[in-house]
Parts: sequence; structure tokens; C-alpha cells
Amino acid sequence: MSAETQFSDEYWMQQACEQAASAALIGEIPVGAIIVSNHQIIGAGFNAPISLNDPTAHAEIQAIRQACQSLQNYRLPDDATLYVTLEPCTMCVGALVHARIKRVVFGAVEPKAGSLVSVRQLLQSGYYNHVFEFEQGCLQEQCSAQLSAFFKMRREQKKQMKLLERMKNTDQSE
Repeated sequence: MSAETQFSDEYWMQQACEQAASAALIGEIPVGAIIVSNHQIIGAGFNAPISLNDPTAHAEIQAIRQACQSLQNYRLPDDATLYVTLEPCTMCVGALVHARIKRVVFGAVEPKAGSLVSVRQLLQSGYYNHVFEFEQGCLQEQCSAQLSAFFKMRREQKKQMKLLERMKNTDQSE
């Protein structure tokens, strides 16, 4: 079995989903990303803007930083592919252009802030000196389910907190 058939887009996206699970464990929105070159992960990351107090700490940026640090180069290799569980935002698309990524594969679309196919189609603007290939929908159901489960849990937690607050206020008024 060749490396191309052994390591499919689905295989690599599953690795990105594992990164997303790490984000959820620390209370971050579960988005995960990996960068693959020569059939090896050269960078990985998950959303961490809250825990790192860094609004730029998106999964894609974390993966780019790790890859570039390990390569000691601000540009990614010619064959680099980013696998990310959610469609990149404007900031991340810009970073991917600057890093010279070859290809992006994403799972779920981001209807509110997606910048490849959803709200904005930035690569079609003609502004950039580098344009990368992209594919959407890899393990889309799994990626979407991961996000939906997280937000459902968050809504339930908020509901419980409101209930506890009401109970506390009722106890104090008696």
C-alpha cells in the first residue's frame, strides 16, 4: 500500500479532529488543525485564544507556528497541506497565503465567518500573490457534530448556571 492510499484526506482530518477534541477539553471551541508535508505531520494546533489570552491563537495559526518553528522557515514546504475541522476565517486565510500553503482541506463550513466558500471567497478576489487549492467537506458530519456537541454542552451549562443563580436569589430573599 502506497503512502498516498494509506494516508488519505480522511486519515489526516481524523488527526485534526483529535486536535479539536483537545481544545474542547480545555473549554475552547473545538477546532483542530494539522499541517502535513511528505506524509508527515509537521505542525499541529487547536483553538486556544481564551486559554492563551491571544486572539490570534486559532488552530490554523497554532499549526503554522509549530510547523515554521520546526522547519526554521517562515514559509511552508511546496507540498504542505493544512487539514482543519472548520473553514478558515479571514485572519487564517491571510496567514495561509503568507506561509505559502499549497492546499487546505476543511471539514465544516463556517456560515458566519468562513472566508473560503461561505461569507467571503477571499481567494477569488485577485488581491493575493499566492493562492492555494482548497477542498471542503472532508469528514464534514464528524466535524460539524463535534462543534454542535460543544455548543449544546455550553448552552446547557449556561442554563444550569442561571438556574443556580435563581435558586440562590430565592434563598436570599426568604
